[in-house]
Amino acid sequence: MQTLDHDQVTGHIAAPPQAVYALIADVTRMPEFSPEIVRCTWLDGANGPAVGARFVAVNKVGDGPSWKNRPVVVTADSGREFAFSRTEKFAGTLVWRYVFEPDGEGTLVTESYTVTRPITWLGWLIIRLFGGGPDRRAVIRAGMERTVARVRETAEREARLDTR
Repeated sequence: MQTLDHDQVTGHIAAPPQAVYALIADVTRMPEFSPEIVRCTWLDGANGPAVGARFVAVNKVGDGPSWKNRPVVVTADSGREFAFSRTEKFAGTLVWRYVFEPDGEGTLVTESYTVTRPITWLGWLIIRLFGGGPDRRAVIRAGMERTVARVRETAEREARLDTR
C-alpha cells in the first residue's frame, strides 16, 4: 500500500503575486488549470476566498468516475497565500496550499499538499481502481506540475493584455 505525506512544485510566473493569487483563489477557475478538477462552485453564499468559505469541487482522473468533495478555505492572504482543506470519506484529509513570493518582476508560486489525516486501506483500494493507477503520488505530482504551467500561461497572457 502507498502512503502520501506531502509534496510541492514551484515555478516562476512573469506576473505580480496579486494577479497570480487572484487566478488561483478564484476556485471557479481551477478547472482551467488542474487536470483533475472538472468544476468548482462556492457554497453557502460565499462568492470568493475567505477563511471558512466552502466550495464544492468535482474531480475526475482520466476515464474514471467523477467524485465530489467540499473543501474549506483555511488561508486567504491576498497576494501571499491561499490554502484549503479537503476531507473525503476513506481518503483522509489533505491541505492544499499555494504560496506566492515576489521574484524580480514576477512571482515564485509553490503549490503543495500535506496529508493531515491518512488515507484508509479502503481509500487506497478505491484510489488504485479509479485514481489514475498504482502510483497516486506520481499522478498528483504530474497534476501539480500541469497546474502551475497552466497558471503560468494564463497569468502571463493576462499580464501582457493588461500592459497594452
